[in-house]
Amino acid sequence: MKIVICDDSIEDLLKIEKILLKYKKFYPNIDFEIEKFSNAPQLYNNIQKNELADIYFLDIIMAGKDGIDIGSQIRRNNSDNIIIYTTYSSDYALEAYDLHAIRYILKPLNENRIFEALNYALSYKNAEKEASYLIKTKDGLVPVHYSQIEYIENSSRMLEAHLTNGRIIKSIFIRKSFEEEISELIEEPQFIQVHKSFLINLKYIKKLSKNYVIMESGKNIPVSQKRATVVKKEYLSFFSEYY
Repeated sequence: MKIVICDDSIEDLLKIEKILLKYKKFYPNIDFEIEKFSNAPQLYNNIQKNELADIYFLDIIMAGKDGIDIGSQIRRNNSDNIIIYTTYSSDYALEAYDLHAIRYILKPLNENRIFEALNYALSYKNAEKEASYLIKTKDGLVPVHYSQIEYIENSSRMLEAHLTNGRIIKSIFIRKSFEEEISELIEEPQFIQVHKSFLINLKYIKKLSKNYVIMESGKNIPVSQKRATVVKKEYLSFFSEYY
């Protein structure tokens, strides 16, 4: 596995490298090599030539090409690479989210934050084998396996993903419509939108009636009148096919 660090501050570049090497000592079973760039255009050109790493630690504000430029090029080449941003400014957080950066770490750099980001990056790579839905939270992107989602509610323009283990993951304020945010899940046979504010996992329905469904957690979720017939049809079809 290769980790790339790009920062035009030599001090910060070496500090991240030092923290990563310390991490490697703590976890000798995790093998990775580190490549450093203080010249952002050089890294940008390498990525254009499809010379890619597994994980990127990118400063955002750099000369020549900034971290957003580099992240955009990474996504154009291979959407699976992990991006972690480090910066002195919070002004680019939305752009970072749009590029599916998993962490946005404000400087001065903190060892605990780097360790946590790397832990998350490694778990994220392992989770890629199972389909996951990415939720944009204030702490970064959180992947949630489809099978863990009981239902998602649109609450005051924020997504609340209710998981089968009782955990609730809240998103940041969503700029798109609820339908656009959940479009990926609607394509999956186990999910259906039953109301303008609710998407449910058909696997976890305990009881279905005309006006509501009761989930395994006991949550009573409304079914809109215009969706009632489709919900019943999809529910019966799903269970006849999968069970």
